[in-house]
Amino acid sequence: MELSFLQHLSKAKVLVVGDVMLDKYWHGDTGRISPEAPVPVVKVAKVEDKAGGAANVAKNIAHLDGQVGLLGLIGEDDNGQVLEAILAADHIASQLVKVAELPTIAKMRVISRHQQVVRLDVEEPFSLSHSELLLARLENVLADYDIVVFSDYNKGALGHIEAMIKLAKQAGKLVLVDPKSHDLNKYRGADIITPNLSEFRLAGGDSQSEETLTESARKLIADAGIGAMLLTRSEQGMSLINATEKHDFAAQVLEVSDVTGAGDTVIATLAVMLGAGMAAKDAVEMANLAAGIVVGKLGAATVSPEELSRKLGQYLKATGEHYQTPFDDVLKHIEFARQSGEKIVFTNGCFDILHAGHVRYLAQAKARGDRLVVGLNNDESIARLKGPERPVNPLNERAMVLSALASVDWVIPFGCVSENDTPAALIEKVKPDVLVKGGDYTVEQIAGAEFVLANGGTVEVLSFLDGCSTSNVIRKIKAQ
Repeated sequence: MELSFLQHLSKAKVLVVGDVMLDKYWHGDTGRISPEAPVPVVKVAKVEDKAGGAANVAKNIAHLDGQVGLLGLIGEDDNGQVLEAILAADHIASQLVKVAELPTIAKMRVISRHQQVVRLDVEEPFSLSHSELLLARLENVLADYDIVVFSDYNKGALGHIEAMIKLAKQAGKLVLVDPKSHDLNKYRGADIITPNLSEFRLAGGDSQSEETLTESARKLIADAGIGAMLLTRSEQGMSLINATEKHDFAAQVLEVSDVTGAGDTVIATLAVMLGAGMAAKDAVEMANLAAGIVVGKLGAATVSPEELSRKLGQYLKATGEHYQTPFDDVLKHIEFARQSGEKIVFTNGCFDILHAGHVRYLAQAKARGDRLVVGLNNDESIARLKGPERPVNPLNERAMVLSALASVDWVIPFGCVSENDTPAALIEKVKPDVLVKGGDYTVEQIAGAEFVLANGGTVEVLSFLDGCSTSNVIRKIKAQ
């Protein structure tokens, strides 16, 4: 498996069809019991709205740089409008069909101290006539996509899924299904289905041993006319099973925070990797890595190409190959992180010969937030600032080394002559919540500080590690 596939994720053209919903989160602290009833009182401090169900699958695809469309059913209500706005912000080409007489499906969770206190569901099942509306819309948009993902939450949008799959296969599309029904015949013709262990058992699968699991999985997909099954098995990882082969993948997570939406991430990652040209076995391996990342996050979360790159690098024990985010995608990834409530930190420098002082400083900068963006002077800028003998290491090599650090999320070059060798213009594009600079500067002397402060951010000055500098390293080398 090669990291180079991560450079081609935007080639994936995926249409998601299924049960969309809005996930609402109320976050707050619990300090007392209500005098009205023996229940905790949560003082709400923050409210979050997120895409859920099939919409979360589409969001995962978009955050992996795949080209994605979404078909689903919503009501003519405020929740539907909120969901459409979220999808538009995530660059998802959604075509949600509005049904006047039913509400948009919404799952409302009250969270206190990282624990769910209660969940409230607003939903009514959609009818076959409503599903027919999606079937008609599917026929009109199929030509624009190579892969179709059906995300079934048993809410009625996929009431005509047999006809939908048949239509997609007749159009030559690869079909993936995240099933909910125990009757797998409904998914006849699908190329891959992705049940979890509970759904597998309800469909008639036998998991008493590896042998019975394999045999029953092969019988189920053969009887239903399905190409393969990707069975997600919680702490046991995943198994890809078809008529002749079985590949097992060990779970890739050390600590589970929340399994909400993990299945959405699996099928989304699988679709994007297949769309990027990856073989099925390797695509499942990537989906397994993505699942290991997302369950370590709270709530329905997504995975970025950068996170997958770091995880894959660890998995392959650092082969020397490294994924660099295409510059055009960096700002979009930063915005996705911001939409997820993550605090963005920015710092900048030459980082010519990386040393202990740099590593310590970057770790301290990262601790000021959730994601760290490093603005990196390009070679011409360093030559103007430091002299013609610098940099020692060219831009691509410096960026690769920085990107490999656990503290660094994105590296962005800057240093055009028109920018006067400062990152001010870059800072205005990144819009960080925290601007960090090392040394003995005052806030007024830091490029971009005025912009960050005006936008409600903070600016911090950190001290460097005594005796550590690139110039000192070079002098020591020359002295030997």
